[in-house]
Amino acid sequence: MNPVTPHTITPVRDVPRTILRPEYVGKKAPKRYTGSDVQTDEVIEKMRVAGRIASRAMHEAAKAIAPGVTTDELDRIAHEYMLDHGAYPSSLGYRGFPKSICTSVNEVVCHGIPDMRRLEDGDLVKIDCTAFKDGVHGDNCATFFCGDVDEESRLLAERTLESLNRAIKAVRPGRPISVIGRVIESYAKRFGYGVVRDYTGHGVHTAFHSGLVILHYDEPRVDTMMVPGMTFTIEPMLTLGGHETEVWDDDWTVVTTDRSRVAQYEHSIVVTKTGAEILTLP
Repeated sequence: MNPVTPHTITPVRDVPRTILRPEYVGKKAPKRYTGSDVQTDEVIEKMRVAGRIASRAMHEAAKAIAPGVTTDELDRIAHEYMLDHGAYPSSLGYRGFPKSICTSVNEVVCHGIPDMRRLEDGDLVKIDCTAFKDGVHGDNCATFFCGDVDEESRLLAERTLESLNRAIKAVRPGRPISVIGRVIESYAKRFGYGVVRDYTGHGVHTAFHSGLVILHYDEPRVDTMMVPGMTFTIEPMLTLGGHETEVWDDDWTVVTTDRSRVAQYEHSIVVTKTGAEILTLP
């Protein structure tokens, strides 16, 4: 399998002026979030709507995955789906990111820019899609197969999803957020997978990324307690090799230094009185 290389990036897609934009669009960086990690019932209900749109846009784009299709085409499909449902693609213009979703193929860990590279038979395709509607974000990611994927890659994807599901089941009020990383890493170690450390889950709500950090590896010093109403993403990135990463010259595309393949799954969740509710369900 050939390494993924940069290809031509098409012009920025238009968004009608009638669709509400996040405050960071057109700026170098978003405003620093200084609010609470716990959200109101109103914000959480809006996140259910935004999360549903993000999930459906991601899956709509994934339907087009096939050998010969460009990642730019996946971006077009998700972009148009979000616009058709009155949502702004959160990634578009975030710190200058030029596209509406991230498409990270094979050894690309995350933040891959959709471009004119054509997908190849056997590719692992990660689509990260976030929708902004009514002032809140819904953020999710999943790994999809292009054509005939080898058994090792298929198992990596299945087990990465299982690590996410186990982490979500471990969410409980009164537990430290470090339990999330402990569950993910202990499961990944069974299979000798690397757990990416440089990129994490995060608080999400009216802010695309708040100061709340969700590690996917075991770090007991992270002792912030989970409380009902807290909203954040869990998004493990597991590799067939090591966890070390590096960034392309585009300042976005993250790859494993050993070029091993990566799978990722992500949901936005809210802590409930008894556990967690997934906010990014289709």
